[in-house]
Amino acid sequence: MTTATWHGRVLATSDDTIIVEGNHYFPADSVVTEFFQSSDTHTLCPWKGTASYYTVVVDGESNVDAAWYYPDPKSDAAQIKNYVAFWRGVDVTDN
Repeated sequence: MTTATWHGRVLATSDDTIIVEGNHYFPADSVVTEFFQSSDTHTLCPWKGTASYYTVVVDGESNVDAAWYYPDPKSDAAQIKNYVAFWRGVDVTDN
């Protein structure tokens, strides 16, 4: 089981993550949506496509753009469509 936590709260947990470039991508249904706010940030990866971001909010504290996903990835990354990955201090561990 792989778990993503920030400030003591579980953001996502799954035994079905996909690892791409060292990042665990969690299925959308494994994410605790109450901690996520949509962001206007987008970045472009040459082979995955355009990433969209979420700001993680726990107990009133925001971690801006700490989670990202690919809503419409390029064909080489189709397996991670809408899967969510983390950075910026979010702890991702295999249990």
